[in-house]
Amino acid sequence: MKFLNIIFALTLVSSFSLQSAEETFIGDVSMGDVNHSSAFNYIKNNMLGKWKGELTQESGNVISASYHFKLVSNGNTIREELVEDGVEMFTTYSDKNGELVIKHYCALGTQPMFTVEKLSDDSIAFKSDPSAGYHSEHHNFVKSISWSFDSDKKETLIMRNSVFIDGELQNNKAVINKVY
Repeated sequence: MKFLNIIFALTLVSSFSLQSAEETFIGDVSMGDVNHSSAFNYIKNNMLGKWKGELTQESGNVISASYHFKLVSNGNTIREELVEDGVEMFTTYSDKNGELVIKHYCALGTQPMFTVEKLSDDSIAFKSDPSAGYHSEHHNFVKSISWSFDSDKKETLIMRNSVFIDGELQNNKAVINKVY
């Protein structure tokens, strides 16, 4: 009888392990399976973790910058928490109908959205999605963002963005290193 109880317990434990490895539940509701776009998987496979360094503004001013990419929502959203010169912002990356959708919650008071412009083995670039309704004559907002790996150091990312400030386009560049 003791032998049967051990077999039963092992079977029970292994069935829970298999279930949790295959499917996530909240209560009794299955979260299901989601297929992610190549762009989502690029960020997930290359950029998760904390990065720190400096951002050089178009004026030449250099400020501290940190970016933390974290997988949330059962692996279906990447949340980027960024702090530039002590000012906290965040960006979300998630798929809709097989395409990556990016939304940035900016310290400028705008929430621009982006679509993927280019994806390669060592970089990803996003362009402004006009559906957000921002216009350079009336709004301050981020127009484009790109991330590329330093060709010499895989632990170094280079972020470039262009931002409309009072109708003028300003280009910024951050060089950040992986912390973890």
